[in-house]
Amino acid sequence: MHIAIAGNIGSGKTTLTKMLAAHYGWTPKFESVDFNPYLSDFYKDMERWSFNLQIYFLNKRFKDVVDISKCDGVIIQDRTIYEDARIFAPNLHDMGLMSSRDFENYSDLFDLMMSLVGMPDLLIYLKSTIPTLISQIQKRGRDYEQSISIEYLTGLNEKYENWIKDYKGNLLVVDADHIKFGDRPEDFEQITNMIDAQLYGLFPPAK
Repeated sequence: MHIAIAGNIGSGKTTLTKMLAAHYGWTPKFESVDFNPYLSDFYKDMERWSFNLQIYFLNKRFKDVVDISKCDGVIIQDRTIYEDARIFAPNLHDMGLMSSRDFENYSDLFDLMMSLVGMPDLLIYLKSTIPTLISQIQKRGRDYEQSISIEYLTGLNEKYENWIKDYKGNLLVVDADHIKFGDRPEDFEQITNMIDAQLYGLFPPAK
């Protein structure tokens, strides 16, 4: 089974991935950030490095999806391949930070990849407002994220909302502004109860 967590920068994807993996005994698959060869350069000069960064993410995420399809048990994934193509690349294109030529090339490659793999069995979307995202980004203190603009985050949030509105798969939306799963055990339990109901109905597995 493939569980995926989606959400904007700073929404808490990695934290929730770790907590759910520990709670259920699922195998986590984390987004590659610390060893990304383009990320630091991208935040310094988005127009120059946008295509390189998005191709890097697309390549890594496609490998993850292929690996997940071959695994037994339950894999929980921190960020999905869809977010690269439906959120981040279109946002860069709309902002004039990725050329139409590069965006069309990228989109064609994504469509080909998606013809070869299936959707997650459950997508968990962490819905957050801009003030919450800014607070979380500042709190974790990654140097390369401090130059992220409010305009950039706002554009991403708008595209997340449009994508989720039309998403056709099994979906669970978590209000990350008010459900503080990282700080309050009762809020985390609220999420696991929702997951149990979504995946297992009246008969959740014994823990």
